[in-house]
Formats: sequence, C-alpha cells, structure tokens
Amino acid sequence: MRRIFKTEDGTMHEKFDLQPGCWIALTNPTASEIMDIADAYRIDPDHIKAPLDEEERSRIEVEDEYTLILVDIPSIEERNGKDWFVTIPLAIITTNDVLITVCLEDNPILTSFMDGRVRDFHTFMKTRFILQILYRNATQFLQYLRIIDRKSEVIERKLHQSQKNEELIELLELEKSLLYFTTSLRSNEVVLEKLMRIDRIKKYPEDTELLEDVIIENKQAIEMANIYSGVLSGTMDAFASVISNNQNLVMKFLATVTAVMSIPTMVASFYGMNVNSRGMPFADSPYGFSIVIGLAVVLSLLVAYIFNKKDFF
Repeated sequence: MRRIFKTEDGTMHEKFDLQPGCWIALTNPTASEIMDIADAYRIDPDHIKAPLDEEERSRIEVEDEYTLILVDIPSIEERNGKDWFVTIPLAIITTNDVLITVCLEDNPILTSFMDGRVRDFHTFMKTRFILQILYRNATQFLQYLRIIDRKSEVIERKLHQSQKNEELIELLELEKSLLYFTTSLRSNEVVLEKLMRIDRIKKYPEDTELLEDVIIENKQAIEMANIYSGVLSGTMDAFASVISNNQNLVMKFLATVTAVMSIPTMVASFYGMNVNSRGMPFADSPYGFSIVIGLAVVLSLLVAYIFNKKDFF
C-alpha cells in the first residue's frame, strides 16, 4: 500500500501524486509499487525490498542519489489470543526530492506522524523528519518495555498463587521479547553512531542536538531492557526451582500415601486368602472381622504418624 503525505501551513495533507517535499509511505508494497518508486527516484529495488525481510539487519547505505537507513522497530504480534513483542525492520530512504519509508505493516511510530500527533513536523525537512522518526522509535521501545515489565509483574503474582507451567512459559516468551529488543536496540545504536559521521544528515545545528537526544533515548532503552531481562531471568530460575521442589514433594507424598493405604489391603488380603483358619488370630471370634479392620486402621495411622514425624509428608 502506498500513501503520499505533505505538510502545508503546518498541517498534514494526503496527496494523490508524487511531489517534491512529500513523504511516500509504503506498507507491505506490491512489486509494481516497488518498481514505480525505484524508477521514479533511481533507487535500487533491493533496497526498497530490504525491510520486507524480517531477518534483515540494521545498516546505512549511502548512494549517489539517495541514502538508505534501515533500523528495527518494536511491534506486537498476536499468537494464541495473546500479544507478544517482536521487532521488524523499517527502511527510511531520503532522496533530493522526497523521503520514503518502507515497512511490512502499519505501526504506531509512523501513524503518529500521519495523524498529525507530532509537533513541529514538516515532510520537506527530510533530515529533521528522519531524526524525529528515530526518536519516536526509541520512545516506542521504552513504552513497550514498561508494558513488558507490568505484564511480568502480573504473571509473577499468578505464579505465587498457582505455580503452573503456563505462567512460566509466558515469562519465557517475555524474556525472548526482551532478547529481541536488546539485540535490535544495539543494532540501532550502531546505525545512530554512523549517522553522527554523515554530514548530509546533520543539515542544521538543531539536527545534531536531536540526534544526540535519539542516542540517549536508545541507550536508556538498552539499559532498561538489560535490567528487565536480568530480573526476569532471576525470577524464572527461582520459580522453576520452587515448582520442581513442589513436584518432588508431591511425588514423595503420593508414594507415602500409597504405602500407608496398602496396609489395610495387605491385612485384608491375608485374611481373605483361602487358607486353613486354624491358628489364625481372631478366626473363631464373631467380631474377628471388625477387630482385624480396626487393627489395620490403627497400624495405618501409626505408620502415617511416623512418616509425618520424619517429614515424609
């Protein structure tokens, strides 16, 4: 899908044709859309296709006619009715006339610009626009990291009550999300450091300050992801040990109960065998059955008491 935007008099307008100073937003573009833009602005089609591969690495490509900036952005993926956090590539291509963004899916980073929710935003100020996108990306990482932290706290509270494997699996998924975030943020950090050395990106003095702000936000996101990942890893190890210990206790309890419950069965089976009753205790007593059952119960309780003292339960 291709959409064209341009700021006029401080407001955003959607256009129907390509104009100098506009922003071309490509979301999961078709092959024909890719070729149209590539031919119009002399861009290598592979550079436009690059962000459509989820495994594409973050990087900068400086060409004669344009500059490609490829970074990772946070995204939410729905699996089994639950939201999980992943990262996907976003390409920003700047030419002499226009700025082009390419992404696999709609994302809140770009839609905030499309909806006019970003102040002091102008599509013709391409270098400023690039840095504003990167700044929004860093703040989006921070926002999702806070959500991950809150989700982990909710799951931990559930674990204190239920201690099921399902909650541990959810924590594992969050830990994987933090790993994705950390890896992507570090890749983005390399890109930002390279931007500091590209003069065409720092067109105005304010752009250098904004780039420094982006780097600071990105570093904060890396530190936060590392902290949350460490806390989450420790929590998972602790709860895994608790659950494993509880399972051992349950198995020991079941084995003990089985041993105790087998005593009446053994006694009753012995008396119920087809053997000569001569010499059998209580064989001639009219209350023999009740006496035997009573003795079996007393013996079971005695064994249970001994096991309890030994902390076998």
